[in-house]
Amino acid sequence: MPSRRPRALGALVALVALFTAGYVAPYLLPTVVGRLSAGLGLGPSTAGLIGSILLLGSASAGFTLAARVERTGPRRAARLGLALMILGYGTAAATGLVPLVVAGAVVGGFGSGTATAVAAAGIAGRPDPHRASALGLLSVSATAGALYLTLPHLGGGHALPFAAIAAVAVVVAPSTRWLPDGTRSSAHARTADDAPLPHRGAGTVLAAAILCWSMAQNALWGVSGRIGLTQAGLSEVALGMVFAVALGAGLLGVIGAGALGARLGRAVPIGAGTALIAGCVLLSSAAEGPVSFATGEIAWNAVYPVVLSYLLGLAASLDPRGRWAVLVGSASSLGVACGPVTGSVLSEAAGYPGMGAVLCALLLLVAVPMTAVARHASGRPLVPGSVRRRGGAPAAVLAATTPPSALVPQIGAPEQEITPIPVPAPDRRPKSTFHLARPTDRA
Repeated sequence: MPSRRPRALGALVALVALFTAGYVAPYLLPTVVGRLSAGLGLGPSTAGLIGSILLLGSASAGFTLAARVERTGPRRAARLGLALMILGYGTAAATGLVPLVVAGAVVGGFGSGTATAVAAAGIAGRPDPHRASALGLLSVSATAGALYLTLPHLGGGHALPFAAIAAVAVVVAPSTRWLPDGTRSSAHARTADDAPLPHRGAGTVLAAAILCWSMAQNALWGVSGRIGLTQAGLSEVALGMVFAVALGAGLLGVIGAGALGARLGRAVPIGAGTALIAGCVLLSSAAEGPVSFATGEIAWNAVYPVVLSYLLGLAASLDPRGRWAVLVGSASSLGVACGPVTGSVLSEAAGYPGMGAVLCALLLLVAVPMTAVARHASGRPLVPGSVRRRGGAPAAVLAATTPPSALVPQIGAPEQEITPIPVPAPDRRPKSTFHLARPTDRA
């Protein structure tokens, strides 16, 4: 029994580490796209397309593994994903041939998506998925911030970002020993995999909304480097500092979200946070100086992981097996994949300020259905008289279950009559009467 707590802690550490490995590539997207353009002589659109291909590979892995993590085994799936990351990103870092770089990005992206799928499924099964998601975002923000501070001082070229992502996978690999290694029987696995998804309507709306939500933000994130360098007038070192500080603000935001927990529910942080993000996107895209650009980027990155942690927690609450968490995370990756191309097209057609106005409107539009899903999925009140326990849902289920009336007397029911039973006395005295209560009356 004493070993159960260290094992549970080790499993949480492994899930957070996998979350970090899976998400570090999207977090490093601006520097990956920028260095592909500068290091390989590619145009901005071509470099953005390679970044999108990487993230499409990640999204396809999530959609493929949505209900198959338990059948494959979390440990085996995680190690496969990390191996693909090392192979793919390592290949992209080791060569200057564009076809090999693209192939490495696809393989590495599929590995990132596999790691993310295992992490999402595991986090959904935790007692408090929101706090586990917050820890994962805290870890990936710290890792990406450290890389943004370090990479500009190590030289140029496209190899460094890819090598850094592969190195993260190498560091994370030993933690997979804490994950479950057993695979379920094929009959049990088929039965569970064929089980219908709960909350189909809410999950579908959430997945579609988060796709647009991620696409809108990553459309700006994918061109933020170019905005900072060309429109705001920052150097590459100064731009790296701004991104590092912005991710540091994200750390503070995630810590605040973890401390806040469910005190405000999910609807308020998701709705109000998305509205704040829309304003930050508008400010960053229209920035013409370092101060306004840095303000928009830092405020944006402080709020973004907070809202994302609540969205991931909301997806996890829709299905304890983690299928909606994986599908919503994959939809988010798909939106991230479409972001760089969308940003490039909009910026070329309408300029950076025009692009920001379109993205701001889109974010405000998708905030409405996401808030509605949050209210529907996490706003159901407990049945009166029930005991509120950590997690809420089990208590509501127990309180809503009507106990069998034959076993438990109903509160407020009239008392049953006491039946007198005559018992003969051994000394031939007059019969005495004892009043025995039925078992249900004593209950």
